[in-house]
Amino acid sequence: MYCFRPMIKSTGHYSLYTMEGKCFLSLFSCFLLFLLVLLQAPSGNGSNDRMNNGEIKLIVRIPMSDFPQFVDIVWEPSQQKYTASGYCMDVFNAAVTYLPFNVSLRVLPAVVDSSQVYKTHHASPKQILTESEVVVGDVTILANRSKFVDFTVPYIASGVKMVVPVKHGRDQTMWTFVKPFSWDLWLSIIIISTFIGLAILIMERNVNALPNQEGSPNQKKLCPATILWFPLSQAILPEREVVVKSCSRFVLMVWLLLAFVLMQSYTANLTSILTLDQLRPSFLNLNDIRRRGYYVGYQSESFVYDVLIDQFKFDPSKLRPYRNIAEYHDALELGSQNGGVAAIFDEVPYLKIYLQEYGSNYVMSGPEYRNAGFGFVFPLNSNLTAYFSTAILDVIESGIMNEIEEKYFGKNYIGGEVSSGEISSETLSLSFHSFSGLFFISGISTLLALLVSERFIWQRLILMAKALTEIMSPIPLLKKKTRTHPIHDSTHGTEA
Repeated sequence: MYCFRPMIKSTGHYSLYTMEGKCFLSLFSCFLLFLLVLLQAPSGNGSNDRMNNGEIKLIVRIPMSDFPQFVDIVWEPSQQKYTASGYCMDVFNAAVTYLPFNVSLRVLPAVVDSSQVYKTHHASPKQILTESEVVVGDVTILANRSKFVDFTVPYIASGVKMVVPVKHGRDQTMWTFVKPFSWDLWLSIIIISTFIGLAILIMERNVNALPNQEGSPNQKKLCPATILWFPLSQAILPEREVVVKSCSRFVLMVWLLLAFVLMQSYTANLTSILTLDQLRPSFLNLNDIRRRGYYVGYQSESFVYDVLIDQFKFDPSKLRPYRNIAEYHDALELGSQNGGVAAIFDEVPYLKIYLQEYGSNYVMSGPEYRNAGFGFVFPLNSNLTAYFSTAILDVIESGIMNEIEEKYFGKNYIGGEVSSGEISSETLSLSFHSFSGLFFISGISTLLALLVSERFIWQRLILMAKALTEIMSPIPLLKKKTRTHPIHDSTHGTEA
């Protein structure tokens, strides 16, 4: 027993030591695992490391732009700091007021040329962004850029289109006389004329069968060959007592009213086409420019260069870069054959700024290469991106965005549209919809007059329908037989 107890005691101590070692190893493993997870957890470029007394410090990087309406940065010697202004900066400041936390801003110019980072299609803005920086400027949201940085939701719509000079003058061809009416209106006139001529021919056919006498029309005036010509001839050179029946005269009067309205409208629209000055784009599509080998311009060091080559299939040797709207204007004034260009391709916001300055002689035309628009740039996986995106939506919905757009671009730009930015190249031809009410009244009146004039036809049809109904129904026949049979028997019985 004495030998046995010491063995138990030593074994217990051994088990206790073993358990303590395992617990220590487990705690140490958990601690290492916690450190490993903490090290591998994404920092998110969040604001915790930049928080100072509940305020986030942000460095606002402003890229250099040739369009000061969007963003401009200047050094203030009196304050010994940079100040930024422009449409993009005002939108950013408005968004800051909707953030759920305080933000301290420090404005600095971009450390790298914007043309190398923000403009080109294949460049990556990650070269200059740190955890505490944000880029505010006319930076377009592109799929390739979103692989390296985070973009907020767009605060202005965009897309690539072209601006071309307008041609003043009148587009007159040998077929100008048909332009006042659209093709559907011409077709409707032919149909209604044929219908009215056919109706008058039907209503006057019995009169034509009578011998020629005073007041009755000549046989040659109304015949199947003149169904279409007769209404037109009466509209141009009306003759008295060409028809005899009152219903025919009523139809002819309705037709003359319709023809009078159509002729007056045709004359007025043809006069405007022949006399008024019309503004038409010099080029309606890209094929005209490519086929003639004209030069086109674009904003220098912009991703528009890639769009022109990859999407619009232009020859690189036919592309000429320009920096601002003044150079755009000079190039378009010279023309492609005199050292300038035939068209300028750029994003729609820039083109609308150009049209606001020189819009009387230029117009946007052709197809549009769509993109997301302008957005603010944050480091990849930044926690602030979602906050600023929500704040931008609040600014848009509050109406502040309209005030900012009116401040920089004028009242006509509110909502991202310029009222004089685009001119339709189509001739304003009158369509069937403009006279659909008159055609409806004429058709219904002619149909009613035809029914009244030829009432013996539908009266005969009604009698035929009644007779057919009596034949098809067996009940009246049975009643008739049950009545005649007893009368015949009683008469026969009396005679007997």
